[in-house]
Amino acid sequence: MRIGELADATGVSTRSLRYYEEQGLIRSDRTAGGWREFDPSMVERVVMIQHLLAAGLGSTTIGELLPCLEAPPAERTGVLEVLLAEGVERLEAKRREIDRELEVLQALRQDVSIPQRADALLAE
Repeated sequence: MRIGELADATGVSTRSLRYYEEQGLIRSDRTAGGWREFDPSMVERVVMIQHLLAAGLGSTTIGELLPCLEAPPAERTGVLEVLLAEGVERLEAKRREIDRELEVLQALRQDVSIPQRADALLAE
């Protein structure tokens, strides 16, 4: 399967696929003419990469996870679970930070609107 076919099958741009290949996330063989030739199994791998990127993981972390995901369960070392747990904790910490920022902004917004309402009532 050529790069354009892989792009069509996954909905991922050829530019992104070239980047994934540069990062070692996917692999291809080269034809005699120099064209990339991807194994059909790369479709599932690219979809997995997209899910992991959507979960906020970087390409380096994804590169560490992919071998774990592809290994039979009996051969897994626990690295996958640790990396996923770290990702969950990182995102939960971000959520807590965003929640704190929202609380401060909402309090400020309420404080700012109180004098404006009082001024409007006095003007009546």
